Amino acid sequence: MRPALRKILYAVSFEAIGILVGGTALTLLSDASAARSLSLSAFGAGVAMLWSLIFNTGFEAWEARQTTRGRSPRRRAAHAILFEGGLVLILLPATAWWLSTSLWNALTYEAVLIAVFLVYAWAFTWAFDKVFGLPDSAR
Repeated sequence: MRPALRKILYAVSFEAIGILVGGTALTLLSDASAARSLSLSAFGAGVAMLWSLIFNTGFEAWEARQTTRGRSPRRRAAHAILFEGGLVLILLPATAWWLSTSLWNALTYEAVLIAVFLVYAWAFTWAFDKVFGLPDSAR
């Protein structure tokens, strides 16, 4: 699969499932309605798709320069942690505003979402690589 197509397919499929995961988690965590939580989740997914394209381009450029090929559990964990950490920094103020809550509460919601999405990101990326194969940078 061409690298650009692979990145787009990865981002769109990851975020489509992620909207449901995030919206459900926010509804359970906050006092917000399901509609408000899902709309925030959809907004976050749009931001995350853009971030994913930018982040994965940089990660794969770094990965291509490494002497050890493949995606070990450690490399996958680093990918997930760095991706989610950057996304939280971007989305924290929007979450507080959208849910009409304090930054502290938003950080609490984001902490739970990080835990959920760290596992989800690791599992999704593993499954995606199994179905579509590793990108050229990891072979």
